[in-house]
Amino acid sequence: MAIDVDPNSLTIEQCGQAFLSGETFTDEDFFHGVTTRLRNEAPVQWVEHPDFNPFYVLTKHADVLDVELHHNEFLNAPRAILGDKRADAEREMQGHLVKSLVQMDDPEHRDHRNLTSEWFLPKNLAKLDARLAELADRSVQQMIDGNGEIDFASQVAMQYPLYVILAILGLPESDYPRMLKLTQELFGADDPDFQRDEDAYAGLLQTVADFVNYFDGITADRKANPTADLSSVIANGIINGEPIGHKEQLGYYIIAATAGHDTTSNSMSGGLLALIQHPEQLARLQADPSLMATAVDEMIRWTSPVKHFMRTATVDYDIRGTTVKAGQDVLLSYWAANRDEEVFADPFTFDVGRTPNKHLAFGFGVHYCLGAMLARMEMKALFGALLPRLEHVELAGEPTLVRSTFVSGLKTLPIRYELA
Repeated sequence: MAIDVDPNSLTIEQCGQAFLSGETFTDEDFFHGVTTRLRNEAPVQWVEHPDFNPFYVLTKHADVLDVELHHNEFLNAPRAILGDKRADAEREMQGHLVKSLVQMDDPEHRDHRNLTSEWFLPKNLAKLDARLAELADRSVQQMIDGNGEIDFASQVAMQYPLYVILAILGLPESDYPRMLKLTQELFGADDPDFQRDEDAYAGLLQTVADFVNYFDGITADRKANPTADLSSVIANGIINGEPIGHKEQLGYYIIAATAGHDTTSNSMSGGLLALIQHPEQLARLQADPSLMATAVDEMIRWTSPVKHFMRTATVDYDIRGTTVKAGQDVLLSYWAANRDEEVFADPFTFDVGRTPNKHLAFGFGVHYCLGAMLARMEMKALFGALLPRLEHVELAGEPTLVRSTFVSGLKTLPIRYELA
């Protein structure tokens, strides 16, 4: 949707407050207008609002990277994701609903990450090549069956990574639609097309409860009948000689099943839209498939599906002349940092051959995304199968973005196309 507000008409305080609304992330031009002003005028901006606990928003690449690299000075706990005062108060009283790597700091983070890190090593991911190619061919066949018109976001991009990650978890294909629905409800709790309840927080609680019920059943099964899948590793995980905690176990399942496919699907659909909007880049990539690796990273920079994480300072820390005091929070805006003019030549130009490409879409440092290599592999497989056969593609309607401040991307991408 288009936001009928000129970013240049806002005060700089209002630009900072734009991060509080999921609506901001439904209009790319508005978002980038706001964050370009922040980078230039107030790169370390204090944000206050009656419904939210205050924080600084960081929009410069160097500042986001600096915080990422100082994981002892800036912790994920207690507030890893922006929420309102109600959500913060509930967490303080009851703790996290589930606890994933996102909510952890070292040494807890390191110990839990090591539980599955071997699964995501290149030598093990290489075993997935044949499966990725098979699923890519299935996606192309789905487009052939679509007779020249399809919603690429919901019918292709949301499906392909889902099949990959849930196969790694060892879940039955009959459960995939359920997992997709729960994922959309989790990340789209504020979106009218996905939210379970008009009260977003109440709907979120219901969604998490459904995840818990489902994965508790998976745990019971894998403990009784362990197999060679990732679910068995999580179900039978041992951390420092003790069984993995229930909240931590559930957090592992959920981050694998949701972040493992939703972020990749957003990069896929956003990547295709960028190619449609920049036909010269599509032609360039089709003419030179050796550019696929740089093209995929450019798609990831361009879309930056994880819009932010929060960090809490443990010490007074200087950022660009502003002292962030111990106990204060900072919001790391990855989408804004990935358009920083000081780091990227022509940052608002989509360039399939961009190199170097120092984007921060996967984070950096100890919290660098565990599935980054898998995401790149999936995208190379899909576009590697599709682009050689794609003779023509155009929009068949208006693309729409998910209303969410955390993980967002295209929820619809209607296209018309011709395949060879």
